[in-house]
Amino acid sequence: MQRPLTAPRLPLAALALTAALTACSGTAEAARDTRAPTAPAGVTATAGSASTVHVMWSAAADDRGVTGYAVYRQGRKVKDLPAGTLMTDVTGLAPATPHTFTVRARDAAGNVSPDSLAVTATTPASTVEDRTPPTRPTALRATLAGRAAAVLAWRPARDDTRVTAYDVYQAGARIHTVPGTDTTARLTHLRPGTAYTFTVRARDAAENSSPDSAPADLTTPAAPGARPDTAPTGLTARATEGAITLTWTPPRTGTPVKEHQLHLNGRFATTVVWGAEPPPGPVTYTLAVPATPGVRYALTLRARLPDGTWGDFSAPCTVVTV
Repeated sequence: MQRPLTAPRLPLAALALTAALTACSGTAEAARDTRAPTAPAGVTATAGSASTVHVMWSAAADDRGVTGYAVYRQGRKVKDLPAGTLMTDVTGLAPATPHTFTVRARDAAGNVSPDSLAVTATTPASTVEDRTPPTRPTALRATLAGRAAAVLAWRPARDDTRVTAYDVYQAGARIHTVPGTDTTARLTHLRPGTAYTFTVRARDAAENSSPDSAPADLTTPAAPGARPDTAPTGLTARATEGAITLTWTPPRTGTPVKEHQLHLNGRFATTVVWGAEPPPGPVTYTLAVPATPGVRYALTLRARLPDGTWGDFSAPCTVVTV
């Protein structure tokens, strides 16, 4: 007689594993992220040339965290950007044309925010034969506007056609753009207790950029409850052919400071070490640099503290080689 077919019996361990996997699957379903980020706010669009518009926005919020942004022109996506990027240049645009932009945020689960408010910028007419850059902006100054914001102001540049935009740089990296009719810029989200060096360049419709303005230095106040200031003070620099001579006063730490770290344009350059007892007051160090006239350096220093950690950076000092 043929016996009826029966399903094989699972060992108790396998049954327990199956139940555990089922429970995990249920947990994952319950924890699935279905909430979209908020729409980016504060979107601005500035025509920088006949074919370029600079778009900026403020960070969106999400319950799990924003992972990126998408920029749209006339409803069509033109840029995908990571979460840490809050501005971009949209290039290859038609001259003398209004262009409308929106921005959306996304999270790791693929949820996409609503569109931001739409903003429009009109590119200027093309000037193909224009090869003359604007003059440099002058009299740049930086003023604190609270603990985490600053306002820059400058005198306008001149151009044989017209200035279409001003670009703001911090330690050589562009961080902001305003229309050519503006001579001020407000910078936000600055870090507390941080030294900044700002410069401004003017730009025309043919993408010619002026030389940098003279720099403006600014240090934001320390955060409430921050440790005592450990930054070197009084940093000055003097350029000679092939060298820069720096002078500064080390921070008071209770013991002589024998080691400092020097940064040029925001990047580590060298460590300054005294083998013997350093002088009690201002100290001097000469740094060799390429003998190329007209190169601008932004210098900052920090000291090695008695506990072996690095202290705060000094206020920046800028110098131009001769």
